[in-house]
Amino acid sequence: MNKLALYCRPGFEKEVAAEITDHAADLGIFGFARVQEHSGYVLFECYQPNEADRLAREIPFNQLIFARQMLVVSNLLENLDPADRISPIISAFEALSAQVNFQPSSHLFVEMADTNESKSLSTFCRKFTVPLRQALKKKGWLMASTPQKSGLFLHCFFVKPNSCYVGYSYTNNHSEHFMGIPRLKFPADAPSRSTLKLEEAILTFIPRKDEEKCLNGNMVGVDLGACPGGWTYQLVKRGLFVYAVDHGKMAESLYETGRIEHCAEDGFKFQPPKRKKVDWLVCDMVEQPSRIANLIGKWLVNGWCRETIFNLKLPMKKRYQEVMQCLENLTEMLNKQNLSFEIQAKHLYHDREEITVHIVLK
Repeated sequence: MNKLALYCRPGFEKEVAAEITDHAADLGIFGFARVQEHSGYVLFECYQPNEADRLAREIPFNQLIFARQMLVVSNLLENLDPADRISPIISAFEALSAQVNFQPSSHLFVEMADTNESKSLSTFCRKFTVPLRQALKKKGWLMASTPQKSGLFLHCFFVKPNSCYVGYSYTNNHSEHFMGIPRLKFPADAPSRSTLKLEEAILTFIPRKDEEKCLNGNMVGVDLGACPGGWTYQLVKRGLFVYAVDHGKMAESLYETGRIEHCAEDGFKFQPPKRKKVDWLVCDMVEQPSRIANLIGKWLVNGWCRETIFNLKLPMKKRYQEVMQCLENLTEMLNKQNLSFEIQAKHLYHDREEITVHIVLK
């Protein structure tokens, strides 16, 4: 029981493997990543006992860029009898409970990978959750009350109808979403589906209790590369006044709010109006990631904004290296100016060949 499973977007398994290997090495933990391309998950096997549990506790999940979920798992349970899949799964949970401080949980996820091949497991996992939950309740491992912040969250991860991993994640260091995917509904009045990227980013990077304080009607935002207005829409609906910067046309519905000013300019040349405080900068322009990173750094260093969310479009090769280089360059730019800041990056569900970055000046 010395494996860590990490869910991801299919096609990004190598990036997850490189990332978890680096984070583990920083903690003095070594192992090897098992990568099956387009599987939607990676297994990291540690060389020393109990180190997977340490990784699940000590690697801050919100600092992982490409992983959607992080959990400690058993060996693969194979050839499960369709007449009784539950008994070997319960036995695997018993083995887990003997190795960790196993506290009762109120949550169980019966999951599968986010791949086309695994979609056929969706109905099975949903139906199987009910009898498995009942069996775990009889063992005293599931209860109705909410788990403590430091408690465990139980997982059963199926790769085939007769094969699964049994595991757990830490409630204070994981994704709270099923399969690590937040379920968002596309707003009917939004100008484009790209709006979901910014909505997910806000939900990911800004605690719910702080959202009204961080995004409200007293603030001003700038959206670089705004056309047709998917990201502007998210700011406007939270009450911000937005300078929408793009040579292209904006959706008429946004003009009707009275909360935008369309600036038909190049996003790389635009500067905020003089004597106008800008709180937020957002940017989803299609451009080389290094060029976008330098642009965002310029805005922060010049004091043109206080907080920003932006996307870095990734190349097809060496994506992990490109991300780390961009984040390193941004950090160096801000440190040179002795700025205090927090930075996070995430490959969101609604992202494709890109990652989303959040930086706030403190």
